[in-house]
Amino acid sequence: MNTIITSKIVITTMIPMITGLLVMLTGKKENLRDSLSTIGAILTFASVLSFLPVIQAGDQLQYTLFELYPGVSVKLNLDPLGVIFALVASFLWILASLYCVGYMRGLEEHAQTRFYVCYAVSVGAAMGAAFSGNLFTLYLFYEIVSIFTYPLVMHHQDEEGYAGAKKYIIYLMFTSKAFLLPAMVIIYVVCGTLDFNSANIAQGIFPADADRYVVVAAYLLCLFGFAKAGIMPLHNWLPDAMVAPTPVSALLHAVVVVKVGVFSISRVMLSIFGTNILNETGLGLMTAYFVSFTILIASVIALTKTNLKARLAYSTVSQLSYIVLGVAMLTPNSITGGLIHIANHAFAKITLFFAAGCIFVASGKKDISEMGGLGKRMPWTMVAFGLASLGMIGVPPVGGFVTKWYLALGTIDLHNWILLCVLLTSSLLNAGYFVPVVLKAFFGKPLPEDEGLTSSLESQPLIMFMVVPLVITGAISVLIGVYPTLFLDLINLLVKS
Repeated sequence: MNTIITSKIVITTMIPMITGLLVMLTGKKENLRDSLSTIGAILTFASVLSFLPVIQAGDQLQYTLFELYPGVSVKLNLDPLGVIFALVASFLWILASLYCVGYMRGLEEHAQTRFYVCYAVSVGAAMGAAFSGNLFTLYLFYEIVSIFTYPLVMHHQDEEGYAGAKKYIIYLMFTSKAFLLPAMVIIYVVCGTLDFNSANIAQGIFPADADRYVVVAAYLLCLFGFAKAGIMPLHNWLPDAMVAPTPVSALLHAVVVVKVGVFSISRVMLSIFGTNILNETGLGLMTAYFVSFTILIASVIALTKTNLKARLAYSTVSQLSYIVLGVAMLTPNSITGGLIHIANHAFAKITLFFAAGCIFVASGKKDISEMGGLGKRMPWTMVAFGLASLGMIGVPPVGGFVTKWYLALGTIDLHNWILLCVLLTSSLLNAGYFVPVVLKAFFGKPLPEDEGLTSSLESQPLIMFMVVPLVITGAISVLIGVYPTLFLDLINLLVKS
């Protein structure tokens, strides 16, 4: 494996930041502002895509901006794990930019310029997290994500918005300061560096004679320090953040915030601790059992929610832990299943949130009980919702099936029937809270005030700005289930390292 030193990865990280600045300067010119957001997204994706052949060839890209202290620097490094996250986040930003035009203008939302600025910088911080070459750099970008998504959560600036945003920032900032900073100190003292060992996921960076109690303490601090992953009991911020506009919910649940959380945990497990030490100490299997609780309980709670966004929120809490579960089982199959879920979950979940927002803008409905007959008036939206739901459940040929197939193989590799039962039970629960939504939309009885209405709700120009992106993401959630080769090959490079 060769390491190529190039400043191009710095430029890629800066494109969304520069986009945010240009959006702020052109805020009074709506069409130009919204166009710049989309152009910035396209340029970011194109830049990440240009690195793909290098990564596929088995090389890595690296650039050190500056060193603060021996072993502590701001360093960028792009490897297979980072490029998976960066590709998904940058591509979905393109579609989210188009979707936002329909949503924000359709509801005549206030502070749209602030919204687009924070959106762009948040994506830029996610790129920085994907490209981080050490734990210190990852921590910096992790915090930037928290800071710039805070205004998005409190966007409506009402009592509910301020309360949700306050809980959001307290949870994320407290855990990162109380747990993650001490973990970084411990790791630096023991290892003499915070740099990731992305060339060998088995080895990690801890010396062979490291005190195992110290290793366990550092690991647990990291696990709870990345609260964006939504692992119970540090998940309560996530449902409360649903007070934000739906494009923000999509950003939180599919593209940036929670994905930075599970990406960070995966990165630390594989590139700081390594599979050998996690297996030797039993931390891997302990984590697998721990997140299994989140997978099941969050699904049960989702069954009780009648508000569509609330149900999707608890679905996210559950689905995120599949990623951590896969990595924690420490087998090649399970790691493959966990990491490919970064992409599979992103496309399916953003489709679901896009659909929820489209339904609200077009019909004003938020509660599942109100959605009878919507399938006939919003067929494209509800078909896309149905496809994404199949992905969450794990039905072939949608992408989520690939996730659960590899995770199931991982449990069989371990001969662990408890974890296999967790996967099967969670799939049944997934079906329990997604299928009724689709059945209600296509076969349910409309509300009295909606009876006899047959006109399409998807034909308005602004609604079309929302429908087209969600149909594309829904179709891709199927496509990556039929042709998962790109992501499987990238993960294979990592697993074999």
